[in-house]
Amino acid sequence: MKYIKIKNTDICASNIVMGCMHLSELSKDAAEKHIKTAMEQGINFFDHADVYDGGKCESLFAEAIGMNDDIREKMVLQSKVGIRRLPSGHTIYDFSREHLLAAVDASLHRLKTDYLDLLLLHRPDALVEPEEVAEAFAILHSTGKVRYFGVSNQNSQQVALLQKYVPYKLVVNQLQLSICHTNMIDVGIAVNMDIPQSFDRDGAILDYCRLNDMTIQAWSPFQWGFTEGVFVGDMERYPELNEVMDKVAKKYGVTKNAIATGWIARHPANMQIILGTTNSQRLIESCQGSELVLTKEEWYEIYEAAGNMIP
Repeated sequence: MKYIKIKNTDICASNIVMGCMHLSELSKDAAEKHIKTAMEQGINFFDHADVYDGGKCESLFAEAIGMNDDIREKMVLQSKVGIRRLPSGHTIYDFSREHLLAAVDASLHRLKTDYLDLLLLHRPDALVEPEEVAEAFAILHSTGKVRYFGVSNQNSQQVALLQKYVPYKLVVNQLQLSICHTNMIDVGIAVNMDIPQSFDRDGAILDYCRLNDMTIQAWSPFQWGFTEGVFVGDMERYPELNEVMDKVAKKYGVTKNAIATGWIARHPANMQIILGTTNSQRLIESCQGSELVLTKEEWYEIYEAAGNMIP
C-alpha cells in the first residue's frame, strides 16, 4: 500500500480509501469483515458522510469495528456534512453555522469518537455564506472536534471564495474521476480546441488543486457517467478499453480492477482513490493498483481506449 502525506497536515494516509456509502447494505458481521479486510490491505483512511443511509452507515461502522481508543488511533476518519434530506423527500444543501455544528456532533456520536481527522463540506451550497462556514470551522477546530477541513465536488472559484474567509487551509477536494469520467483531465489535453472535450466544466480544478496543495480524492473510480454503470468488464459499451486493460493487467499480474485504480494513482497529482465497493474480493484486487506504476505509454493508451481524443 502506498501512503501519502496530505499536504498542510500531519496525516499519513493510504492512497486507497474505504468509502462507506454502501456499508449499511451489509450485516454487522459482514461489515466487520469488510472493514478488517480493508485494514489488512493497509487501508487506514475511511470516508463517511452523515447523509449515507441517514447516518446508519456511520453507526454500523462504529458498531461493527467495536470502536475504542486503540482502534481509533489506527484510523484516519473523514466525514462530510451539508446535505439535508427533507421529510418531503426533497434535498437541500445547508452550510449554515447551526447545521454544520449540529451535524458534526451527530456524526461524532454515531462514529463513537471525539474527533474527525477531516471534515468536508458535502457538495456546494448555492446559498453559502462563507462567514458562517468560517465561524463553524473555528468552533469545531478550537473544541478539538475537527482537525482539518476540505470540500467535495467544488470548482476552483467556489473553493477560493470559501478560502477567503475560512481561517484554515482547505486541504482536500473530493471529485469524481475514473478512466471513463475524465472531465478534469480532458480540458488540459484538448486546450484551445473547438471540441466538447476542451470545455472547462470546473474551473481547471485539477490544476487549481495542484497549485494550492489540495489533495484530490477520486470517487466512483469504476463508473462511467454520473453513476450509470461500471466500465470494468463492460464489453458491450467499452470493448476496446477492456481489451487494453486486460492486456496491461496480464503484464503486471493483476486484475482490471487494479488497473482502474492504478491508472488514477499514476497521475502525479498524488490522489487518493475512494473504493465504495462492499465486495471484499474486489477491494483486495483494487488495492493492488495502489503502488502500480503504469508507463506513460500505458496510461495514454488506456485514456485513448476509453474514447478520449489525443490531439
